Amino acid sequence: MAIIDIQQVKKNFKKQEVLKQVTIQVETGKIYALLGANGAGKSTLLKIITGLLSSDGGQVTIKNLSVQKNTKAVQRLFSYNAQQASVDEVLTGYENLLLIGKLRHEKRPKEVALSLLEQFGLLDSKDKPVSAYSGGMKRRLDLAMSLVGDAEILFLDEPTTGLDPSSRFELWEVIQKLKNKGKTIFLTTQYLEEADKLADTIGFLKNGEIIATGTPKEMKRLAGENSLMLTFAPTDIEKAKEVLRAFNPKQLSDVILSVELVEEIKTTLDILKELSLNQLEPQDFETIRPTLDDVFIALTKG
Repeated sequence: MAIIDIQQVKKNFKKQEVLKQVTIQVETGKIYALLGANGAGKSTLLKIITGLLSSDGGQVTIKNLSVQKNTKAVQRLFSYNAQQASVDEVLTGYENLLLIGKLRHEKRPKEVALSLLEQFGLLDSKDKPVSAYSGGMKRRLDLAMSLVGDAEILFLDEPTTGLDPSSRFELWEVIQKLKNKGKTIFLTTQYLEEADKLADTIGFLKNGEIIATGTPKEMKRLAGENSLMLTFAPTDIEKAKEVLRAFNPKQLSDVILSVELVEEIKTTLDILKELSLNQLEPQDFETIRPTLDDVFIALTKG
C-alpha cells in the first residue's frame, strides 16, 4: 500500500507550467528516486509534497492524510532534508544534535545525540566545531539531525550534491542502512548512478512531467536489450555477417558486429556455436548492458 500518494499535481509560476499532472506512489519501506535535470521541477514537487508550497491542482496524501488539509499533522510524520545543510557551524556536532533534540522535546536528548553521532560515524568528531567538518561530514550531520524524533518517512532533496565521490559513497551507505531499518525514503537526484544504486523505483521528470517510471532494471530496458559485441579480423568480417545473418547483426566498424540479446545466455551460446561450426573465431567479444545514462539520453532527446 502506498504511504505517499501523489495524484495529478499541477503547479504554475505566472504563465509557466512547472508541473503537469504528476502522479507518483511510494510504498512503505521503499526508496523512490525522482531523477531529472536542473529545472525539471524536482524541488518544486518536493516542496508541494511536504506542504511547503501549495499546488494549483491535484492531491497529495501521506499515510492517508491530505497534505493540503492537514499540513501540520502530516509534517509530524516525516523529516525533510533540504539541498543546503542546515547545521550551525559555530556549534559542535554534539551541540547541534542536542539543540534539535531539546527543540523536539526528546525525553533523553543527550542519549539521542550520542546515538545518532555513532550511527553516522561522527562520534570521534562530536566535540569539534562543525566549521571544521568536511562537506561529507556536514551532510551526514544534517541527515542525523533530520532523524531526531525517529520519523518513518524521509524526504531528501539532492542529498549528495556538491560532495566528492568518497563522501557520496559514504552517504549512500547511510541511506541504505536507513532503508534497512524500515524507513520510507523519497529523494531527488541528478546522479544516475545514485538512483541506480539506491532506488527501488525511479521516476524520470522532464519539463514537469513524469515521462517514465519503474525499477532500475525496468528502466534500463527502455534503452534496448543487452547486446553482444564481436570483434573479428578484417578478413573475416564479411563471412561473419553471413554466418550470423539469422541474428540480424549490425556492423559498427570494419571489424565489429553487434547482436541484440533477447535471451542473453541462450542467444550468446547459439552465436558462439554457429561461429565455431563455420570455423570462425572472434578476436574478442563482450556483453554490453544499457545503463541509466543510456536511458536518460533516450528519454531526454529533443
